[in-house]
Amino acid sequence: MQINEKYYKKLLVEGNDDQHVIWAFCQKFSLTENFDVIDCRGIEQLYSQIPVRFKQAKIDTIGIIVDADADLNTRWNYLKNLLSQQGFNLPDDIPAAGLIITNKSAIKAGVWIMPNNNINGMLEDFISFLVPEEDNLWPVAVATLENIENQHLNRYMAGHKPKAKIHTWLSWQEDPGTPLGLSITKKYLTTDREISLQFVNWLKVLFNT
Repeated sequence: MQINEKYYKKLLVEGNDDQHVIWAFCQKFSLTENFDVIDCRGIEQLYSQIPVRFKQAKIDTIGIIVDADADLNTRWNYLKNLLSQQGFNLPDDIPAAGLIITNKSAIKAGVWIMPNNNINGMLEDFISFLVPEEDNLWPVAVATLENIENQHLNRYMAGHKPKAKIHTWLSWQEDPGTPLGLSITKKYLTTDREISLQFVNWLKVLFNT
């Protein structure tokens, strides 16, 4: 989905699911609409946009959300290199609460590495943290995937198991197959967990919203 960019604050995300999850969080927590959420359509395209975005006229804030995937440190080190080229002095490790930093040109940058800046994983792991603790279907979804894996029936790659897990669970909700962002809006997921509040706080501080 293309959006008409309106602001001097940008949030770069890897894909459409990330974009809609952000919008759902903004709606849920009544965040001020003062930044564009840009679907970069993949990690490589996101990387290539970073230096371009910093050269935009009047830009004042660039946020970046990426998946850690199989190697958080590799992802962080690559982003550190890109941001250091824009005049930022970065810490060795990404802060647990997400990075927010300003360079000498008074441009603010933020980085959040899914799921929680601490472990390998992806957006779907973050979403899984929001499944209500008392939910009875989640253990069944987990067991179902383990069962088909034990029988070597799964067709998804090991790295995509978090996607298979959360979408299996979502397929059993009142409206089967609800997308990730809409699952927040429909309250299938809880947003009062510490991880979601920490994420929202990162957005608020980064964008002054």
